[in-house]
Amino acid sequence: MNNLTNIIEGIVFASGEAVPVRYIVEKLGCTIKEVNACIDKLKEKYGGECGIHLLTFNGKIQLATNPDYRQQISDVLTPIKEKEFTKTILECAALIAYKQPVTKGELEDIRKVSCDYAIHTLLELQMIEPCGRKDAVGKPILYCTTDNFLKRFKLNSIDELPDYEELMAQIAELNDTILREEEDSAYLYKKDVYTGEDEEGEQPEEKKPAVTEDGYELPEFLDGSDDELIKIK
Repeated sequence: MNNLTNIIEGIVFASGEAVPVRYIVEKLGCTIKEVNACIDKLKEKYGGECGIHLLTFNGKIQLATNPDYRQQISDVLTPIKEKEFTKTILECAALIAYKQPVTKGELEDIRKVSCDYAIHTLLELQMIEPCGRKDAVGKPILYCTTDNFLKRFKLNSIDELPDYEELMAQIAELNDTILREEEDSAYLYKKDVYTGEDEEGEQPEEKKPAVTEDGYELPEFLDGSDDELIKIK
């Protein structure tokens, strides 16, 4: 049973999306009773104050972050800022502009990768918006660009879209600029915090980190502050 629980845990983690319980039963050749028992164990493990929770809904299971920490997680991983545009997101926006109205599934057929994050980000930035549903199985949502998209690419109208290859070149150039800014920022952070030179250009004398009596080590850049200690032992 422990082995089955570990396997189900690995499946849900690797998927990143909701996994139908019936698929687990069919593919692993176990009973629904056994799977439910494993799910109960995982819900006990991933619950309460844990940073990850196991969700169960509509006969499916999925790992998700604890909603109590939503703001902190968002602040670190998904701040919606211009500099955090990625080439993938911009390419997705460009495809929507040229193919609109278009569904997420059609975008994924073209790009051969999941577009969930890109669609979510573009919606948050109001660069795209739903514009109806396609007359097909499941009635998938159709997306089109907004005025914010035109502003981002300095266009007066969608008719002014450049040649597709030219737009992709603009996106690549913008992405390179973003990467250089992030690399410069990371270098300055590393230089200032860990290996910064003194005013005369000499390397500072290496300092040993302070360690508290209960085994907590205080990094140099937190030394002397009231920040929370980090246990590394």
